[in-house]
Amino acid sequence: MTLKTLLKAAAALAILTGAATPTLAAPKAAVVSAPVSAIDAAGRKVAGWQLSHMDNFDYVPVSQFRKDTEAPRDWIQAAFYIGLYTFADATQDPYLTTAVLRHGEAEGWGFDHRPRHADADATGAVWVWAAARTKDPSKLAPIRARFDAVLADPSTVSLDFSLKPAKGEPYCQVRWCWSDAIFMAPPAWTSLSKVSGDQRYLAHADSEFWATHDYLYDKAEHLYYRDSRFITRRSDAGAKIFWGRGNGWAFAGLARILQDLPANHPSRPKYEAVFKQMAARIAPLQGEQGYWPVSLLEPQKTPETSGTGFFVYGLAWGVNHGLLPGAKYGPVIDKGWKALDAAIEPDGRLGWVQRVGAAPDQVGPDDTQLYGVGAFLLAASEVRKLGQVSSSPSQGQTKR
Repeated sequence: MTLKTLLKAAAALAILTGAATPTLAAPKAAVVSAPVSAIDAAGRKVAGWQLSHMDNFDYVPVSQFRKDTEAPRDWIQAAFYIGLYTFADATQDPYLTTAVLRHGEAEGWGFDHRPRHADADATGAVWVWAAARTKDPSKLAPIRARFDAVLADPSTVSLDFSLKPAKGEPYCQVRWCWSDAIFMAPPAWTSLSKVSGDQRYLAHADSEFWATHDYLYDKAEHLYYRDSRFITRRSDAGAKIFWGRGNGWAFAGLARILQDLPANHPSRPKYEAVFKQMAARIAPLQGEQGYWPVSLLEPQKTPETSGTGFFVYGLAWGVNHGLLPGAKYGPVIDKGWKALDAAIEPDGRLGWVQRVGAAPDQVGPDDTQLYGVGAFLLAASEVRKLGQVSSSPSQGQTKR
């Protein structure tokens, strides 16, 4: 029986019974052209390849921060597991869920040697998810102790990135003085506040976020400088330098903050306003192939999947949560997802991921990294909600 016939029958029944004429909603049109089954299959394929290479990082050259990649509590692996648990929840895949929980158990829900650093905070979001997923608040003990120490003695150092000792990291990195930090730290603080009910964590995150925003956000371009060193720096063509992945970190970080921020929080309208400003600026910077340039105000020279993954995730999240209109951003998301999907090798390896860095750089087809996979899985988790309903939805679990 067709939808039209059903509507006619329902109307006739309503007339006979004196009831109000019911309406049947038409099937929701897909915002992106890919079927949900294909999106899920791509996500599982990429996740499966990465999980099978967690004990061997030979694909990362020694000169390209392999030791950082191997560090199980640092930001590189944290970004991957954030994407993995998000995709696991979206697809209800028990294999992926178990992989994240086993990782946390192996690490004792702990952190690395840096007591105050956003990169080290990042894995805290994974531990918060695990505590909520297993209904086990004991998993929160390490993160609460870590963040409580910051609350007891908050730093007020300058956010100037150029101030640094002869050896070691810039002084400002005890706070959130670079755009990447927006993804790494405030979402962990915000999610901890949500699951624990302790508003002190959210108050700190809110205060520090706006300090970073006011320092690094270009109010004319609606993009973030990577850090203070780039505020006055210009490209060879005389353009401002806005790193693609650096803004991807920030845009995805905003979505993750909004995900857990209370609906009635006083700062919520401000976060939403920045998110919408960034979306409107980011969308027209997409290249013809669907990728975003490594330097956003310069022409796209090669594909790049980590920044693209974060942008697609953020835009799709915005549409799914009613902050962005699907009619306007749907074509951008669709084009971006197709670009990401095209970067998957037959074995599931994701290519064209710019290596660890702090600025626009070269990227090749064989370059891959855990945070690129994390961005891809975040994107898949949101894009699948906008995809076509397939006649044969994906079933089963990720291949071991």
